[in-house]
Amino acid sequence: MSPAVVPPVGARIRQARLERGTSLRALAREVGVSPSLVSQIETGKSQPSVSTLYAITTALGISVESLFDVRENAVASPPGASPGTVPHALAALAAQPGRRIGPLVGVGGRETLELDSGVVWERLGRVPGAEADFLLVTYRPGGSSSGSGALMRHPGTEYGYLTSGELVLTLGFEEYTLRPGDSVCFESTTPHRYRNDGGVPAVGVWFVSGDVQ
Repeated sequence: MSPAVVPPVGARIRQARLERGTSLRALAREVGVSPSLVSQIETGKSQPSVSTLYAITTALGISVESLFDVRENAVASPPGASPGTVPHALAALAAQPGRRIGPLVGVGGRETLELDSGVVWERLGRVPGAEADFLLVTYRPGGSSSGSGALMRHPGTEYGYLTSGELVLTLGFEEYTLRPGDSVCFESTTPHRYRNDGGVPAVGVWFVSGDVQ
């Protein structure tokens, strides 16, 4: 897995929530989860599932892509750190607002987000100002976009290409099995869910455009 450092997802969510002036309980109510879960996500004690992450970013009016980035003083200091300080690796990212990722991103330079339910996202590139998520997505055996099995929906248009393993896509009332070489595309506002029922990781390239509110 990539050694590249990504700012804590929970800290980014908390910062966006505070900037919006939304209470923790109000966000939890809007997303449809418990306030304790939102608190655990914000403090890094729990990782969100794909569906919960999209629900939170939609409610806050931010893009999933923005969770890979950090602004100066936007990340809460970890326990034991001096108030107002940012860990060294995060400070390096904070010094590059609106930075471009690419044009070439080597396999060892990908920024990675570990999500709940056995899902890993690796950012493949970024053009500042572009409203798009460009990701290498891995669903580990038994992994799912929703730990509860619920379908998700979010802004954007979704394109995916599976390179290895098998992935089951539930899209509305239909279910599809993706195999290596298969691709999908649909409006992300259509209720959907991914899951890996196999014994090997399912890996593919995903592109979600226009997910900024």
